[in-house]
Amino acid sequence: MLTNAEKVGTHVGQRIRERRVQLGLKQAQIAATLEISYQQFQKYETGMNRVSAGRLFEIAQALHCPVAWFFEDYATDITLSPLPHGGANRATVELVRNFNKIEDPRLKAAIQSLVKEIAEE
Repeated sequence: MLTNAEKVGTHVGQRIRERRVQLGLKQAQIAATLEISYQQFQKYETGMNRVSAGRLFEIAQALHCPVAWFFEDYATDITLSPLPHGGANRATVELVRNFNKIEDPRLKAAIQSLVKEIAEE
């Protein structure tokens, strides 16, 4: 089963190929523009190698399209779970950081019990 990142990489690669074919260009032509081997470019198109953000920007320029074009028609049914530390909640992030600095396991357990008890009330 593919990870979300692999699914996106495959989709982007397919879109790169689609755009290149629309323009009637060969892999070797785009590869030369990007100063990479055509084998490397082929790996981008097949999704074998993921394209970095910077390289995708360069590919978009070479193919005369916006970067967002490569993500069009992508099924966005990816569900992201919330960050375990509360995400953007600064106080939660700091609480977790400071808690992780405590070295005494008994003290950690006591604080964890205290926080749990307070939260349940």
